[in-house]
Amino acid sequence: MRLVRAALLLGAALLPLAATAQTATPRANTASVKPIAFTERTLANGLRVYALRDTGTPNVAVQVWYDVGSKDDPRGRSGFAHMFEHLMFKATRNLVSEQMDRLTEDVGGYNNASTNDDYTNYFEVIPANHLQRLLFAEADRMASLVVEPKSFASERDVVKEELRQSTLARPYGKLFSTYLSAAAYTTHPYARSTIGSIENLEAASIDDVRAFHATYYRPDNAILVVSGNFDSAQLNAWIDQYFSKIAKPAATIPRVAVQEPPRTKAVGYTVYEPNTPLPAVLMSWHVPADREADIPALTVLQTILSTGESSRLYESLVYRDQLAQDASSFLDSKQGTGNLIAYAILAGGKTVEQGESALKREIARFRDAPVTAAELAEAKNEILTSAIRSRETAEGKARILASSVIIDGDPRAADRQLAEIARVSAADVQRVARKYLGDAQSATIRYLPDTAKPAGQNGDTIAIAPTVQTAPLTPPAQIAIVTPAPEAERIQPPAPAAPVKANLPQPVETRLANGLRVITVARHELPIATAYLVATGGEVLDPVDRSGVSSLAASLMTKGTTTRSATEIARQVESLGGSIGAGSDQEGGTVSVTVKSDQLAPAMTILADVATHPVFAPDELDRARAQQVDAVTVAVKDPAQLAAMVADRATFGASPFGAPGGGTPRSLKAITRGDVTAAYARTWRPDQATLILVGDVTPAQAKALAEAQLGQWRAPAGAPVAPVALAAFPAPRTIVVDMPGAGQAGVVVERPAIPRADPRYYPLAVANTVLGGGFSSRLNQEVRIKRGLAYGASSGVGGGRLAGEFTARTQTKNPTAAEVVTLITAEMARMGTAPVPEAELATRKAVLVGNFGRTVETTGGIAGILGSYVLDDVPLTELQAYTGKVEAVTPAAVQSAAAALLDPKAASVAIVGDAKQFLTPLKAARPDTQTLTEAQLNLDSPTLR
Repeated sequence: MRLVRAALLLGAALLPLAATAQTATPRANTASVKPIAFTERTLANGLRVYALRDTGTPNVAVQVWYDVGSKDDPRGRSGFAHMFEHLMFKATRNLVSEQMDRLTEDVGGYNNASTNDDYTNYFEVIPANHLQRLLFAEADRMASLVVEPKSFASERDVVKEELRQSTLARPYGKLFSTYLSAAAYTTHPYARSTIGSIENLEAASIDDVRAFHATYYRPDNAILVVSGNFDSAQLNAWIDQYFSKIAKPAATIPRVAVQEPPRTKAVGYTVYEPNTPLPAVLMSWHVPADREADIPALTVLQTILSTGESSRLYESLVYRDQLAQDASSFLDSKQGTGNLIAYAILAGGKTVEQGESALKREIARFRDAPVTAAELAEAKNEILTSAIRSRETAEGKARILASSVIIDGDPRAADRQLAEIARVSAADVQRVARKYLGDAQSATIRYLPDTAKPAGQNGDTIAIAPTVQTAPLTPPAQIAIVTPAPEAERIQPPAPAAPVKANLPQPVETRLANGLRVITVARHELPIATAYLVATGGEVLDPVDRSGVSSLAASLMTKGTTTRSATEIARQVESLGGSIGAGSDQEGGTVSVTVKSDQLAPAMTILADVATHPVFAPDELDRARAQQVDAVTVAVKDPAQLAAMVADRATFGASPFGAPGGGTPRSLKAITRGDVTAAYARTWRPDQATLILVGDVTPAQAKALAEAQLGQWRAPAGAPVAPVALAAFPAPRTIVVDMPGAGQAGVVVERPAIPRADPRYYPLAVANTVLGGGFSSRLNQEVRIKRGLAYGASSGVGGGRLAGEFTARTQTKNPTAAEVVTLITAEMARMGTAPVPEAELATRKAVLVGNFGRTVETTGGIAGILGSYVLDDVPLTELQAYTGKVEAVTPAAVQSAAAALLDPKAASVAIVGDAKQFLTPLKAARPDTQTLTEAQLNLDSPTLR
């Protein structure tokens, strides 16, 4: 199954789970999640319509999927389907450019799109009373898209920045974005990457775009899925009104009929690339089309191979042998021949030869012997939990159904495959491994730093094979060129209907005798529950020279207790279908698990053990430290990530908020076991902890579980450690870190803000959303939409218990880094000089309210919000009060908050990129700019030197 699809298929007709964490292997059963209920019909013009009604949500999801993807890119136009996806958000005959955002984001919804090898999909979630307006808009852009030179040129520039960001600037970007597909295919156009190449993007013309739309964007090549709160009869009437009049063209839709021949001889490549902090190795094998009978067994195999910390790749490559910093796999199945991909980002000091040998060994194990009964059952339970989570929202269910239709030609394919997964045996897994995953059937890429290239030698070239079969686009006869309707003739979207009232969850709180708070939110729609334990403390309590110690302590909590080893913890919780995670925050820590609700009790046993009895074994500390050092090594080679770290240090200096939360190689290597146990003790005690249980659980059950598992937890003598008083923050600075050859520049503008409980928080949150919250925000308008300088530009406000920060960020090509800084700071200043117009303010409030509403639709979302309230010292009544507080913010309050808290004069600027391409204009605008080489940069120091 494809990367985006792996979680979509996992959800019905599987098995009951183990009664306790220590019980025998669970047995299979066919009773579980109900199949997705829907209605379907086909209009006379060929448009297939699917409706999934759910009156439990105030929202509705609208999705239009077109049966055209990057495999259909015309010859010499790789990346064309993806670029066209961008153009679909521009003008139509009746809609002005970007009006889709006005109809979605500005009313509290959102929209987006994606391009896959096999399809392009457009999806929105909006308040249910706006459904008619979205159906009107989707029909209008299907029938009458306007393509004109200005928007075409702008979006082409945006796509170039997306390519630089995802492929050229990010470590391993080329490996996954371009080399993987090129190495995997000799004949099929799947060999071309979805993002394409800058050269091919430059070659595209407006006539190409118009021909592409006329060829593929037609009702008989699309499906419409509507999921959520609607009246069925009214929905059908609206669909008939807007879509049925779209004509079905007479021309035949071109289809890719190429078949990729089986690979019978192993192929291998060795490449040397810049910006590669650690060597990597990737192997792929062909798998059949997603609709074929062997996909369920391959899905189970892939789950055993790399899902969770009890998976074979993690246990052997990452944990036991410490060969890899990261090792994983994914099943990328398609309409045609797909791939199973396994890869390893190697640990420091390890070689690609070691990584390749280990990957081959783990694949050979599937061929040589059956998987165990425990592995088989665990995989099916993990699949089940993932399936339930994917069906928590109307949008999730719509996506599952639409993917089944486009990829498999059957709206019931997901449910059918789930039933087949339930019947997969160990013999089936071994059979498909032998059939598809032989050594001779593999394609291998060894991906090394350019500094490792032997003198006088070049690496291999990975390019699209000349035997790959593509076809030129033959334009249909007489393509109509659509122009915007005159203002007097433009048909306006219909007015929204009466709003549908949201049903906000009601937390129930109690407290145990040991001081532990217990908060429950009961939701019984699906058999799933999230347990989320939070404690105040966190990274602000880390010693000055031990940054990263709280993060390291959190990661070690799941790596051994007084009664369970790290492997036992992973295997036991994953046998329940869940995964346990522990983490640190600036002002706290968390431990969480999500499982099927009938497994909540055994999952809580493990969570409580992890939270209260970690042992921090020396060998586990050494292992976790090495992994974190490697993770930091990778992160600091990403311009965007490094710019964020530099901005934090420049803004907060010697304050704990300035130190890298994940540590640095120097600070991590200095940490002792005593440091780790002290960090744990500063945060984890019952009188500063809260257990949050959300999902299919009652308050009485929640309290009983808390008493049974955490009631005996006792706080040590003495008061909790208080954070040190915050000193004055340093004067703002402009810092450049020179990263020669960087594919893009990471740009961050940051300044101190306010704690979450400050009464100015809501005016600041609204101001920030005007400035940089969402696609229609001022920053994105100036940087992306008007100028095409970045794939996106945004800003955010973080408010904690003690302090907060404002951050604006983007990534742009190196020569425009200085220009982008000027644009960001100018917009920050403008926010404080004039009131935001009421109409603009209303749309930005809707963004906040809509994001909040969608978050509380899932158990994990509710748990996360309540956990942040606990850590930030905000009352639980905020859950009910949030919308009203946002709506009450006035233009004057926004201007006042912006003048005080968004003034760019108090902001530091961090740019990481190829400095020679932007330093001259930057210094002209900001003469006090300080420039550091990567070698000079010292994140441990408040001065960065």
